[in-house]
Amino acid sequence: MNGQTHWAYDSVFYHIYPLGFCGAPSRNDFSSPPANTLRKVSRWVPHIRRLGANALYLGPVFESTAHGYDTASYFTVDRRLGDNGALAQVSADLHRNNVRLILDGVFNHVGRDFWAFRDVQHNGESSPYRDWFAGLRFDGQSPYGDPFTYQSWNGHFDLVRLNLQLPEVRSHIFEAIRMWVREFDIDGLRLDVADCLDDDFLRSLHTFCRQLRRDFWLMGEVVHGDYRRWVNPHSLDSVTNYECYKGLYSSLVDKNYFEIAYALNRQFGPGGMYTRIPLYNFVDNHDVNRVASSLGTPAHLYPLYLLLFTMPGVPSIYYGSEWGLDARRTPHNDTALRPSLDLDVMPRLTTQPRLADNISKLAAIRTSILALRIGDYAQLHVSHLQLAFARFTDQEYVVVMLNAGDAPVDLEVSVPENAAYAEDLLNQGERFQVRDRRLIVQAVDPHWGRILKLDRI
Repeated sequence: MNGQTHWAYDSVFYHIYPLGFCGAPSRNDFSSPPANTLRKVSRWVPHIRRLGANALYLGPVFESTAHGYDTASYFTVDRRLGDNGALAQVSADLHRNNVRLILDGVFNHVGRDFWAFRDVQHNGESSPYRDWFAGLRFDGQSPYGDPFTYQSWNGHFDLVRLNLQLPEVRSHIFEAIRMWVREFDIDGLRLDVADCLDDDFLRSLHTFCRQLRRDFWLMGEVVHGDYRRWVNPHSLDSVTNYECYKGLYSSLVDKNYFEIAYALNRQFGPGGMYTRIPLYNFVDNHDVNRVASSLGTPAHLYPLYLLLFTMPGVPSIYYGSEWGLDARRTPHNDTALRPSLDLDVMPRLTTQPRLADNISKLAAIRTSILALRIGDYAQLHVSHLQLAFARFTDQEYVVVMLNAGDAPVDLEVSVPENAAYAEDLLNQGERFQVRDRRLIVQAVDPHWGRILKLDRI
């Protein structure tokens, strides 16, 4: 369901990586009884709602060997998190609080403990599942010493690529999704490494999911390329907006708003490439450094999130970053990015005690203003440390001003001729007059900004 009517336009996402969040052991022993750690998500629902989020992207939850993206079974919740009943209860708690649930769909590859791959290891060429895996041949040896070779994902041979052209593989995946909708009432999927998935598989997946739920949401992880290849009426509804991800923080680090302004114009300005696509916007996630670690000035977190919640697309908050959590990945380890956090402790430990409240305020403003959710985009002013743009529909016109500098600045922009004055929704309702189509705003605060709704004559 592409287009402006989809519920995703009205969403603010919260993103949790459950294995880290719940403090799960780093590896699955496949013998311990199910833990009960996933219920921790339910305890966070009031906090998620207070932030203004109404959709939860919950990372991999199904039985896996280690990090969750090495699936062992699509039909069983990872015992390190709990059992299927635990996930069903979390889903019920979320939906009771009007929070939609999106799960990770890891379909490009599975882990070496995947039940069908185990059968190939045990039965060799006589395994009925030998064709389930891409490039599986018995004329060589894998890096793990198997008497066969196979295609891996990105050179990681603990991740075995599935043969998604095989009808039996598709049927297995689709039946798993059917179960997820039936038992867990999920609202959509985030597709891992969607840029590696076959186009025909994506079209079939789209058709199947729409038959299950008309408003089912499919969002793909895509790093490079023209997003329209994946987002179209026959495939996905959205993709990760990695094109803007870097510019969101590096524009602040480099004192160069021209960088993100260029990307926003290219994507959403007049004639933009993605003007009717609800791209999934983020400043950090489970694969990249916490954004607080990338910024040279901690106070830049405030204009950063202001931009995230006012630019076109769907904003997402990665758990813990609402408190300015600092963490970096190493070349071979993402553990620091995926911690177990204590909801009672984090507000006391944060070095940015105002950030969560400001995010909540931004989410509330976005929810109340249609133009910020589905409106067009037009750049009004750009300099090294300041950026101003408009979001507008036929009924609403909003001017967003950002100041990344260390001192207050005055900004002047052109607005429609029928505007009389502008009210600042972000800063206690301050008002500014419009004269001769010019809106002059005094003292845009440092490391902050304004969200100005125009009142038309």
